[in-house]
Formats: sequence, structure tokens, C-alpha cells
Amino acid sequence: MSRRTRTLLLLLLAFVAFSLTACLPGDGKNSLVHPAGFWTGIWHGWVAPVSLVFGLFKHGIRVYEEHNTGWWYDLGFYIAIIAGFGGIAITRSRRQR
Repeated sequence: MSRRTRTLLLLLLAFVAFSLTACLPGDGKNSLVHPAGFWTGIWHGWVAPVSLVFGLFKHGIRVYEEHNTGWWYDLGFYIAIIAGFGGIAITRSRRQR
């Protein structure tokens, strides 16, 4: 791998890391007046592993948004969790074959 390719890959990785941390649960963007909905639940499900790590270092960051719409947020969150981690398992089984 060339030096330029490694540099671009590192920049891309940094961009993705900053993008993922832009809307973490507990960051103050959602409230009782403006609760997190279905699409926010999907996003929070996708970034749950990142939220878990950042929650260790920054108080208030959670894996799950406490100000949410209820069932719809839960549905979006679990769809993302199941689809994300299930997709990883499918790609692993294909590679082993």
C-alpha cells in the first residue's frame, strides 16, 4: 500500500469517526419537547458501539436516548442493532466458505 493511499485511508477513517460522534444519544439535541423518533433510533442503533466507548470518557453520552418517542424509537434502534450485527455475521460466514 502506498503512502498516499494510507494517508487517504487515515483521513477517511478520521472523517467517519467524527461523523459518527456528531449525533450520539445524550448529546442534548433531543428533549421532552423534541424527542428522538424512528430514524434517530436507527442512527443510534448503528452508532451504539461508538456511543459505548465515548460514554466511558464523556459524562452524559449514552447508548440509548432517554428522550424518545417510545415504541417507534425502540423499533428503529433494534432494527439497526440486528441488521448491523447480523450483517457482520453473514459476511464472516461467506469469507470462511
